[in-house]
Amino acid sequence: MEERLAQSELDALWDVDDPVGSAERIAAAAAEPFRGEVVRAELETQRARAFGLQGRFAEAEALLESMEPASGRLHVRILLERGRLLAGEGRGPESVDVLEEALQAARREGETFLAADAAHMLAIADPARGEQWTAEAFADLAQSDDPRTLRWRVALHNNRGWALLEGGDATAAVGEFERALAAAEEHGTLDQRFVARWAVARGLREAGRAGEALERQRALAAERPGDPHVEAEIAALTGAAPTIES
Repeated sequence: MEERLAQSELDALWDVDDPVGSAERIAAAAAEPFRGEVVRAELETQRARAFGLQGRFAEAEALLESMEPASGRLHVRILLERGRLLAGEGRGPESVDVLEEALQAARREGETFLAADAAHMLAIADPARGEQWTAEAFADLAQSDDPRTLRWRVALHNNRGWALLEGGDATAAVGEFERALAAAEEHGTLDQRFVARWAVARGLREAGRAGEALERQRALAAERPGDPHVEAEIAALTGAAPTIES
């Protein structure tokens, strides 16, 4: 049986809001003596990702380079994390080239989860073709029936919604946020469902449907009292003093 890092284990180790803690947890997991070489290397690619979120780009790239040459799934992960690092550094054109390579490598290896990740990153790094990359990600996901892989639909619809909102098309954005919510209800986490409901309400405010937006935000406030993003939206909708930028 092929040795590989289980996504469920990575989910337990990874917290995008805590890159320092994530790096520490991943390093500890990689150091466990029962780990095989490939899984240890896969974990190290995720430690490089955590370094990137901390702005430690040179360390992250050195860590990725230390695992080369590589093949198969590990090669895909290295390309993907290198592209993510370049995007984080603001080196957009370079990141697009590497992420396209990661996308093609993921497809060759039959790694649908990683292909969706690469396409979702391309939509962010290459916004002029964001709709194209998002469509490609959905085409890749159509080949999967794995619930964890299909969770990518939440992020893809959400990201597309924000792109549309920032582009001034609030009505279309609401549609994407509603699709993100439907995906979250089917495959997402509790937090993703909450955030998706918030995003729908946020889009409704921009679309001029303030009454509906306020009703939804108040329901969220009852569910999670004190949430700063919910409070900010309620303040924006009621004319109260703003709490955070909204």
